[in-house]
Amino acid sequence: MTEPIFAEYIGKFQIEAIEFDNLSLGTLPPEIHGLKVCETNENELVMEPAVRWAGNPNIVLVLKLLSFRITLQLVDLQIFAAPRITLKPLVPTLPCFAAVVVSLLEKPEVDFGMTILGGDIMAIPGLYQFVQKTIKKQVASLYHWPQTLEIPILDAATVAVKKPVGILHVKIVRAQKLLKKDILGTSDPYVKLFLTGESLPAKKTTIKKRNLNPEWNEKFKLIVKDPQSQVLHLQVYDWDKVGTHDHLGMQLVPLKTLTPYETTEFNLDLLKHTNIITDPQDKKKRGNIVVELTYAPFREESIKIDGPQDGYGRQESGFDRPSDSELFSGAGLLSVMVQGAEDVEGERHNNPYAVVLFRGETKKTKMIKRTRDPLWNEEFQFMLEEPPLNENIHIDVMSKRTGISFRSKVCNFLHSHCGILSVMLVSQTIFNVGIFGICGY
Repeated sequence: MTEPIFAEYIGKFQIEAIEFDNLSLGTLPPEIHGLKVCETNENELVMEPAVRWAGNPNIVLVLKLLSFRITLQLVDLQIFAAPRITLKPLVPTLPCFAAVVVSLLEKPEVDFGMTILGGDIMAIPGLYQFVQKTIKKQVASLYHWPQTLEIPILDAATVAVKKPVGILHVKIVRAQKLLKKDILGTSDPYVKLFLTGESLPAKKTTIKKRNLNPEWNEKFKLIVKDPQSQVLHLQVYDWDKVGTHDHLGMQLVPLKTLTPYETTEFNLDLLKHTNIITDPQDKKKRGNIVVELTYAPFREESIKIDGPQDGYGRQESGFDRPSDSELFSGAGLLSVMVQGAEDVEGERHNNPYAVVLFRGETKKTKMIKRTRDPLWNEEFQFMLEEPPLNENIHIDVMSKRTGISFRSKVCNFLHSHCGILSVMLVSQTIFNVGIFGICGY
């Protein structure tokens, strides 16, 4: 690592060679005398440790100058630094972060001695101050905030956070000739469906009691992030009042087989599992399921809106806005990030959680006990048949007494006088129209 640096000086100032005679950092490790963790709304962990190192290194450098061998030794090294270490983004794959970003909040304090030919060269008047100033200047130019040193840990391709690119419309039509699992020679079937690569709970149809040929005609919408790799899982179960539900069969539909905006009907034979090669004897007829699938991708054109207007954080940007007829021509997705609240106070207790209401659909954050400044950072998604023009999102901050189902309203998003609520709105239609901003109330 040092060879390219040394090569820059060889041949200059009559220097013929530079090499390490000894390079040891000693036996005394750095010490952390304090640690501050910073709260952010990003998917990252920010730490600010106070690092001190009074080491016992043995670093000997040899210069060959005009055929003379000159030995320089670094002694009594001390470093005091206040770095900011950021682990980001946080991912579910070990070691749970993709990169380490390091910067210095202050110029570091570096103290050391240097001997040459057995004498302390730093005793020369003015040299010590010059060296100190030069080191601080060079380090600050490279790593002093906002300059950073980024160390990648995981390959970027494996941790890329995929954003929604479309919606899969699923209609569970019917099933036929299902297996008999109940004592009376029938079953109580229902269907679970989900996409691979999603951590959201699976969606379920209603239960059809005592029916081997059920008809559902029920519609669902699933968020698509990678149509080339994601697969729709269809699992058919027999509902039981007691015990685990019996598995009747399953099927898979790769999304890459679908044509965008085109509705396709699939009549699928149910299987015990998809690994037929390892279980060739499993040829029992399990019936079939009929589904209709339509993939509606978002278009790439986008509008970004940020900054306040009309009291709801809306402002026209410099982009051309699609006409109303274009906006109403397809379905989409509204994402709401509830970040946190400040200075909220209930009448009886402070165990706040937020309730988001939009078009009759309700979402709730987790409850945080005994705090007036909760941080949720939870994202909720609402499926839209048409863009949310001239509509409001209603958000309540509630408090619940632990152990007793007694609730009290702490504050209201539209009429709040008891704190600050921060949310982030991201609206995506098939035109990928976006609203980006943070609203405080």
